[in-house]
Parts: sequence; C-alpha cells; structure tokens
Amino acid sequence: MDALGKGSYTTVHHESFDDILRDLRTQPVSAILVSVSRYQQHHGAQVARMVREFPRVPAVALLTGNEARTTQSLLALGKQGVQTLVDARDPAGWRDLRQFVNREVSTTIESVAIRRIRADLTGANDDCLRFFDELFLAPMSLTTVRQLARRLGVVPTTFMSRFFRAGIPAPKKYLATARLVRAARLLENPGYSLTQVAFLLEYSSPQSFSRHVTHSLQCGAAEFRKTYSGEAMLEYLRQRLILPYQQQLIAFVPVEVTPPWISRLALVPVPGPVIAPPRVTASA
Repeated sequence: MDALGKGSYTTVHHESFDDILRDLRTQPVSAILVSVSRYQQHHGAQVARMVREFPRVPAVALLTGNEARTTQSLLALGKQGVQTLVDARDPAGWRDLRQFVNREVSTTIESVAIRRIRADLTGANDDCLRFFDELFLAPMSLTTVRQLARRLGVVPTTFMSRFFRAGIPAPKKYLATARLVRAARLLENPGYSLTQVAFLLEYSSPQSFSRHVTHSLQCGAAEFRKTYSGEAMLEYLRQRLILPYQQQLIAFVPVEVTPPWISRLALVPVPGPVIAPPRVTASA
C-alpha cells in the first residue's frame, strides 16, 4: 500500500477501529481500506458504525489472498455496509485501487468547488483563479484574510483594497463562505458533531462557529446542518458571490504583486551620488 500510494496518497496504518474513528474525527481521510485477511467477526459492530457515521468516506474491502474464512469475511463486510471490493490478488487490482482512491480525491468538495468556479470564470486572469483555488486548497487552519494574503504573496491591505476598488465583495466574505462549504460537507457525516467540526475548521469555539453561521445565513448551526449539504452551500456561494459579479471577476487581478526590487527602491532614500566601493585586490 505504501509503495502504491507514493506520489498519490499517504497511507496511515492502524490496528484498531477505535484509532480509525479517532482519525476520521480529527483529520481529512479520503478512504478506509479494510484488510479482508485481518477482519474478525467481532469487528462487525465497529465497521457498521464507521460506515454509518461517515458515509462520505468510502470503505473498501482489500482482498490479498485466499484463506478458509475469506468468503465469510467478505459477506460480513458487505452486511456491515462495505460496498467496494478490490481484488489485489491480481496486479490489475492494485491499479484499480489507485484509480479508485484518486477518483475519490477528485470528488471532494474542494475539487468540485475549484472546477465549478473555474467554469464560471472562464477567461479570468490566472491571479483571480488562483485566489479562488486557494480558498479551497489552503489548510483548514487558515482562518483570516491576512493569512490568505500572505499565502498568496501580497500585502494584506493592498489585497483588500483591490476588492473594494473593483466593487466586488470583500475577500473576508469569500473566505467565510468557503469555510462554510467545507463545514457543510463535513456535517454530512453523522459521526461529526457540531463541536468537532468547529474545532476541525479552527473556530475558537462551537459558539463562535454558531455565530458565524447565524451572521452569514441567518440560521442556527443545527438548522444549517439540516438545510445545507456541501453541494448546496457551494451553490449558495456561486449564486451570491460569483455569478452576480462574473464580469468584474473575469477582469479582476487580486493577487498581482509589485516586484520586490521596486518596493525596495521606493523605500531606500538616495542622499546623493552613488559612490562605488573601493576595490580590494588580493595577492599571493
């Protein structure tokens, strides 16, 4: 698995389903692979819980050999909700597994958002597209416009003023709504509580997350969970912040950076003629 995922994904190995559940609640997971040869009947309740609480994270049964109880294990996994089987006894199975995981990565809400917004802004400047890409590529720990501006390599005040001058909503609005898109997708998994999602997205507290939802959508956090899926929240972002400003955004350049040497020349006073330093010659 480690060799197969090199350059494609990172594999984390666990011996217990409790460890897997802990990972699911604390970090992004693209898929769960369950070794058929390691599966035991007493794991049934834990597998069922994992599948039930995290339906957005696909569980895959990985078959690597023939054993006396293989058939029983496969039937049990299917009964617990594991719907995908990869037969790695054949070399083609490993290829299928790699393609499956890569396909799952391409269907994350972040990947979907980037594709749809780029389609909405066909013809836009690369810097504009980069801004929207970073809203969904940035780690969840990025929570402020200042952090986003630094990540993009532009002075925060300059960055924010460009939006104002272009008559486009403030970058804070785009960042806040993008974070809610991610939150809505996480909350599609019943295994996540509102508190866990708040901390995963680096809100200072569950109350802070609830206030953010109320301010942005005029509804409480519990209603937000019932009303908005990740796809629905992405559509909200497009309808409110992308499509009404489509023409301005296509012509918008939010991230263009002044070359560093120009900034330095502007800041360094020149008192008089520049005198060349003395030349030093070394002799043996």
